[in-house]
Formats: sequence, C-alpha cells, structure tokens
Amino acid sequence: MPTKIILQWLNVLSGLPRNGKRAIVVSIDATLLLISIWVAYSLRISVWVYWDYAIQSLLIGTLPIMLASFALSGMYRSIFRFAGIGMLRVIGTAMLVYTVITAALFMAWGFEGIPRTLGLLQPMVFFLLVLASRALFRLLMVDVRGRRDFVGIQKRVLIYGAGVSGQQLASSIRSDPEMRAVGFVDDDLRLVGQKLDGERIYGSDRLADAIETTGATDVLLAMPSASRKRRKAIVSSLSEYEVTVRTLPHIADVLGGQLSISDIRPLEIEDLLGRDPVPANEILLRRTVEGKAVLVTGAGGSIGSELCRQIVQIGAATLVLYEMTEFALYAIERELAEIARNQPGRPTAIRAILGTVADREALEDVMRQYEIKTVFHAAAYKHVPLVEANPIEGVRNNVIGTYNCCIAAKQSGVLDFILISTDKAVRPTNIMGASKRAAEQIIQAMNAESDGFRCSMVRFGNVLGSSGSVVPLFREQIEVGGPVTLTDKRITRFFMTIPEASNLVIQAAGLAKGGEVFVLNMGKPVKILDLAKTMIQLSGLSLRDEDNPEGDIEIQEIGLRPGEKLYEELLIGENPEKTVHSEIMKAHETFVPWPALLEWVSRVEQARDPADVLSLLQELVPEFQHRRNNHAA
Repeated sequence: MPTKIILQWLNVLSGLPRNGKRAIVVSIDATLLLISIWVAYSLRISVWVYWDYAIQSLLIGTLPIMLASFALSGMYRSIFRFAGIGMLRVIGTAMLVYTVITAALFMAWGFEGIPRTLGLLQPMVFFLLVLASRALFRLLMVDVRGRRDFVGIQKRVLIYGAGVSGQQLASSIRSDPEMRAVGFVDDDLRLVGQKLDGERIYGSDRLADAIETTGATDVLLAMPSASRKRRKAIVSSLSEYEVTVRTLPHIADVLGGQLSISDIRPLEIEDLLGRDPVPANEILLRRTVEGKAVLVTGAGGSIGSELCRQIVQIGAATLVLYEMTEFALYAIERELAEIARNQPGRPTAIRAILGTVADREALEDVMRQYEIKTVFHAAAYKHVPLVEANPIEGVRNNVIGTYNCCIAAKQSGVLDFILISTDKAVRPTNIMGASKRAAEQIIQAMNAESDGFRCSMVRFGNVLGSSGSVVPLFREQIEVGGPVTLTDKRITRFFMTIPEASNLVIQAAGLAKGGEVFVLNMGKPVKILDLAKTMIQLSGLSLRDEDNPEGDIEIQEIGLRPGEKLYEELLIGENPEKTVHSEIMKAHETFVPWPALLEWVSRVEQARDPADVLSLLQELVPEFQHRRNNHAA
C-alpha cells in the first residue's frame, strides 16, 4: 500500500508543468535548509533545540543566499531523473558559492547569539541533505516509478569492459527500465571480485560463470578501442551461450562525449571480419582527388557511394555523381550535400547526373562540361545469377559501358581513369566475372595506346553489406526466423568492409602510373558457413542442427548457383609485385592489343544472341570456363 501511494504521488508530480515542479523543488530545498540549521545548531550546543532566536536569524540570513546561489548556478534547470556527474558538478558549484557567502557572513562578520562555527557546520549538513534529496528523487523516479511502469521483459545486461566506457554505460542503463546491469566482465584479472557501481566484476576467463550467475540475456561490449581481432575472440568465447551481443561505436565516434543507451548498437559481422585498418597514406589519397574535378559512375551503388563520401571528405573541388537509378542518385546527392555543407574551407561542389554508361556522347558531354580530371568507374552489374540470366545486358553494361567511359574520358582530357574490378574476373566461371576481365583488358589496352592518360584498375573481393553480398541476405533470413540458405558448406570468400575497400581504391589511384592491375590485400578467406553461424549467434539465437534440434535457426545447403565457384582468387599469374602501400599489390597480366580489341568490341556491340556473346567472351578471355551446373570447383 505505501508503495502504491508513493507511485500515485510520483505520477501526479510527473504530470505537473515545469514551473510547478520547480516551485515544489524550491520548497523542498527551503525545508532542507531549515532542517540543516536545526541539526547544525543543536549539534553545536549539544542540546536539541527546535526553535529560538539563533535558528530564526540563520534561516532569515541564509534563505536569500540559497535561493540566489542555487538559481544562478542552474540547480533549478536540471532534470533530476538523469542526475549524474553533471548534476553533482552543479550542486557542488551552488554549494561552494553558498558556503563562501555564509561563512563570510556568520564567521568573518559574526552575529551576536549565533556561534561562528555554524558558518561552516550548517553548509556541510545542508550539502549532505541536498545530495540525499536528489539521489532519493532519482531513485523514486527511475528505479521505482520507471521500472514499475515498464511491462516488457527486462534485459539482464552483462557489460564486457570495466573501464571508463563501461562505467558510463552502466550509469546510463540505470535510467532505462528495459535494461538492468547485472555485472561486469574484464580481461584485467586484478579487478576480479571487486565491485563497480554496485555490481560484481568477473574475469574473462570465467565467462560461463558470469553468464550463469547473473542470468544475463545480453552482453554489451564497452570496449570502443578494441581491435576486430579482439572483438572476434570475445564473440567466439560467447558462441555457446544464447546471449545477444551489442557494442559501442568505435573510439573515434565517442571521444569527447558521455556514453548513453542510444550509442549502443547491434554488433555487426562488419565489426569482426577483415583486418584492423592500416593508416591511410594521405599523399596517395590526395593526388587524384584534392582540389580536382572527379566523376564517379555508379555513384549510388555500395562502393560508388562510399567512394563519393570519401572524395568529398578529402576535398575534391567538384564531384559529379553519374548514376542510372533515380532514387539512388537522389539519396546519395542529399547525403553528400549535407557532408559538403559541414566541410571546413571551400565545400565540394556536388553535381548529380542521371545517365547510363551506355551513352558515350552523354558521358563525354558531362566530362567536358565539368572539366573532369579523375574518373572512378564503379558502375557494373555484379549479381552473378542475374547476369547469367541476362548475358547480353550484363556484357553491354560491364564491357561496352567500360569502353564508353574510357573513350569519353580520353576524348575529354581526363588524366586518371580507375576501373573497380572484382576477384571474379580471375579464371572466371560465370559471365559476370568474364565481363569484368574483358573490361580490365580494355583498360590495359587503352593505357598502352595512350600518352598522358593513365588507365588502371583495382581488383578486390566481396565487400560486406554490398548489394551482392550474402550478409544482407543472411540478415533478412535471420530476422524472419530462417532458414539461412547457403549454396555449399565448403564455400569460402574474401571479405573487406566497404569504407576500407573504397579508401584503398583511392590510394591505389594515387599510385597509378598507367596500366596497373592493382590487387588489394583481402586477408584470409572466410568460410561462409562460419559467417552464417556467427550472424545467428550475434542475433542472440541458437543454431538448429543435429546436435541441437531445439535451436532457433537452421542452415540449409541449396547447391552452387550457375557459374559459382567454391573458392575465389585474386591473381591470374603468380608473384605479385609489392607497392609502397602494404595493402596494395600489382599483378602482371596479359591483354589483347588495342586494334584487335576494337574489332572485338565492335562484334560485341552487334551481338544479339546470348550464345554469340558467350562465344565472344571466351575468345577474349581464354581462361573463362563457363559452368552452369552445381559442381563448380
């Protein structure tokens, strides 16, 4: 019954207007002031006196001081339910001002009948009472009212990391009724057994005990500076437990501010795969971009859009977005315009052009109009099954589109042309890969015929989260309860994050002298089966298989798609040449001379039969072994 009455009063108080709440707080502080005077005076004379001349005089003298110091310091503009370090600073400032004035008045000046020591004793008692009142109010509003109003299932949170970020996160969780911090885990075994914010710290070597003892449903990684390798190791250690893993953003995103619940996000597979980024070579980044007019084809795609973001941040004078999909162009233009507005100095001029790489004249007009000096050609059809089903359009876009862009760039005075290629161009088994190898040869042959026009290409594997990646597909399948489908449990792929791949592409452009086939260091290949299992685990779900028939999500093997390989490669030949950048290599590969290539392009443009297109690809790319069955190796 008392709790019910308290909740009713709290609901009434919560519904009052701001001025009404402020009036109540001022009244409470005035009451606490009177209590502090009574307690301090009684302690000083060693007799409990409820009212006399001294108490009356102290109240009359200190009340205006309290009101002025508290109001000026912002005490009555603070929100009690979010009381924390900031609130403590405000109270400390207000009480310091109050104590200095009160001490000067009653100790230095002095009044007859009032002991001088009360000038310090009373502010000390008052300070403790004010602190207690704020803490009590926060407890009632958050821990009593807030959590009783919450009707869902409360998440029991184990915080991995007992450092500053973990402490801030625990403090923030206290104000969220959906969560309850139940403990900490830390790699520093010296902290084991101690308590932080009232909760026990467990060692990372006893993770099972921590989860079982606390009944944790969620693990929050409060380690914003941890490497991908370390995060992966932590997730691996959590693999046998049905807990949802979430994380804070990278340290660069949280520096300078307090952490809050809104900073927490799901731990994505992107946080675990790939290497920790190598610091960029600023000279290479700027050489083909800074202060120049740059054009990106396929600007609305996954790689194209990230290239655009980084090009704006590097400081291009003009960035032309060339894209055939209206909504994709609208979305990236709007985003880049906001980035440009916040640029220091002269912002990059953003120009959005709706067009297709099939139109060579339009490309040339755009390049001449904006005096383009660097072209990043990212426009391509990349989805293997769709290009298999539409070979004529796939080759027309990927091969003839590259030819059109390259010719238009040369005719328009472009200095650097960079083709975005793929590991599927190496010993291709599908039309998409063969079309990209043909596009590479166009770039190589054009460069051999050009003087002052540098053409090069950058080849890399899968990027996480792109339109052709398995990651978005797996994520959708997990969200609907599965099953997660993969073509073959033996299949492996190289992976890199989109920002890292785009950054290395720009740096590779800075290395180009013309004709190079740059290959990015993709690290070790990843088993797609392991990828699927990790994504299921990160969702807080369990794998359903023979060992665990009651699990949540099943993985089904559906067979390789037409033209799909079990293993991808990045090099046709052997012994790639190193460059000055540790993550960028150069491959040495043959190509058809320009005159013969021109004749081949002409035949491709005239081809109207898929069989003819296939035959022409095999003619230019002799290593192309087209596979339509489900047994590609």
